[in-house]
Amino acid sequence: MKSKILFSVFLLSLFSGAYALKIDIYHTSDVHGWYMSRQAKWDKENSTRTIGGFAVLSSMVKADKNPYILIDSGDMFQGTPEGNFTKGLATIEYMNALGYSAAAVGNHDYDYGEKNLEFIVSKASFPLLGANVYIKDTGKRPDYLKPYTIVEKAGKKIAILGLAGTHTKTSTLPDNVKHLDFLNEAQEAAKYAEEIRALNPDVLIVIPHIGIDGSLSQQKKDIPANYYSDKNIDFSTIKVARAAKADVTLGGHNHTGLLNGYRDEEGGLICESYWGLTDVTKVELDFDDKTGKLKNSSCTLIPLWKDIYGEDPEILKITEKVSSETSKEMDKKLGEAITDIKGYVDTPDTEIGNWMTDVMRNFAGVDMAFQNSGGIRNVINKGEIKIRNIYQVMPFENTLVKLTMTGSQLEKLISDNFKRKRSSMQISGLTVKYKMENDKVKEFFLEKDGKKIGPDDKFTVVTNNYLTTGGTGGGAFKLSQDTKDTMVPVRQILIDYVKEKGKISAPSTGRFVEIK
Repeated sequence: MKSKILFSVFLLSLFSGAYALKIDIYHTSDVHGWYMSRQAKWDKENSTRTIGGFAVLSSMVKADKNPYILIDSGDMFQGTPEGNFTKGLATIEYMNALGYSAAAVGNHDYDYGEKNLEFIVSKASFPLLGANVYIKDTGKRPDYLKPYTIVEKAGKKIAILGLAGTHTKTSTLPDNVKHLDFLNEAQEAAKYAEEIRALNPDVLIVIPHIGIDGSLSQQKKDIPANYYSDKNIDFSTIKVARAAKADVTLGGHNHTGLLNGYRDEEGGLICESYWGLTDVTKVELDFDDKTGKLKNSSCTLIPLWKDIYGEDPEILKITEKVSSETSKEMDKKLGEAITDIKGYVDTPDTEIGNWMTDVMRNFAGVDMAFQNSGGIRNVINKGEIKIRNIYQVMPFENTLVKLTMTGSQLEKLISDNFKRKRSSMQISGLTVKYKMENDKVKEFFLEKDGKKIGPDDKFTVVTNNYLTTGGTGGGAFKLSQDTKDTMVPVRQILIDYVKEKGKISAPSTGRFVEIK
């Protein structure tokens, strides 16, 4: 008799919803086509361990005993041979197989044009979200985007609001999105959050493709509650989170990883998930067992170590197919690197940036070359160089553009792209000397072959068409003369150079010199 009573109580609690419930959210962002696991060569303690990829992620989430959903904050495919070769279609196949519920549109998701994005979205079993994206001529949202979606999971309504970054107008090839408006993220978040709340969701999650200050990225300690002040949130997830009064905000774009998130007094829990699918953020939503309302949330950034979670064999089948389609071309040997050609260490110029701009300058036969640092997406490690290695360094479909610039225009170019002893512009053919005062640049001195460059001196220059058509950091190029797009792909001249030389090595750094 007693057992029957207990069983009846259990059934009553089950069907009335009066029981403890946890729902897990798994968040990725800025996958950039890194679909597969690889060695964590950047991690000094674990450089030979294998990390990342959709097969590891799938194996991990399938072991979760709680109800869960997967979401992504954009930049899904651009950055690897596999991502570029399939123009994002492989990403959709992976995400469909894992059962993603939603994704935000990232700036690089437009890199192959809007028609390509529309096509791959048509193949997705989940919606692509961009509440603040509108067609200029009509004021309507593109058909392939939705502002938000509501996912029902374990009896709860989880609203997901997605936003593109306003930076998208210049952080993809500007011509690809010139017909679109990317409105203020915070204002649009506030507007749609109000509409969503009228639908009585249990949780509001915002996924903007804009990031947070990464200075505390992956720190093994909690971020102080007052760390992000009002003065530095204008272009961050924090302003969006506050405007929406979100329960959880999961950002992207800046490639930041927050180990345990950041709890904002006005904007709720804010988490970010690094990039390249090496890590995933797990958000735990804890609902009250009496009221059924959300009572707590927490997040953890989890490295996707293959030796811990294994790989889902069903997802590996997709990998085998994608690899076979690309490897015939991408695995062709070009040559050999007899040294590592590294990225940022402790100088504004990088070995990989210097190598790349030197190749550009020599090919074009000009005085100087410039390449945006953000357009260089990998390094070259010592050893065999394959075509895929060059695709990883330069995944974008940029072409070489020749032009003529004056000394004053060059100084503007350097000034626009120099901050805190870091340059977002890599250079060849000149030396930049600078003086610092109170952590700010007081003065620049530009030299060519040891001689100071005058404001009216003229030089022939080569750069890429992303920068000359309005891309971030390229404002000074609009002041130049004799602009001519050669239509020669930047990637192709890098491939041809390695093939011709056979062996390459890292050039020295020191093209930026601080004057004490």
